[in-house]
Amino acid sequence: MIVVDTNIIAYLYLPTELTGHAERLLEYDPEWAVPLLWRSEFRNVLALYLRRGLISLTDAVRIQDEAEALLKDHEYMSNSGDVLRLVNGSACSAYDCEFVALAQSQGVKLVTMDRKILADFPETAISLEDVLQQ
Repeated sequence: MIVVDTNIIAYLYLPTELTGHAERLLEYDPEWAVPLLWRSEFRNVLALYLRRGLISLTDAVRIQDEAEALLKDHEYMSNSGDVLRLVNGSACSAYDCEFVALAQSQGVKLVTMDRKILADFPETAISLEDVLQQ
């Protein structure tokens, strides 16, 4: 199991230069865990694509449904105290620290491309590229 942040999920479902990497990550470890927050963040990503005319409403709904199906039974509540302790010791947002807190509580890595998370939590976070090179 690994924790992935919302951007990794977006790379999997939306055409980007990192889509192939996200697909390989899913093959490498198909058990992705996320904090419940991911749903709102992912809807925001889809809203951006929708407003820019990059996807249709039908596609946005389908993509959200597919992502929710993938992550079903792998969504967790992050402990608020843990999140706030991580925020207090870093430059990361509480949203980002939810992913870090979940990875730490599960004893697994957080796969992300967020430079701030990678810099502030090198013992927990690993980049998408680095995890694929292992």
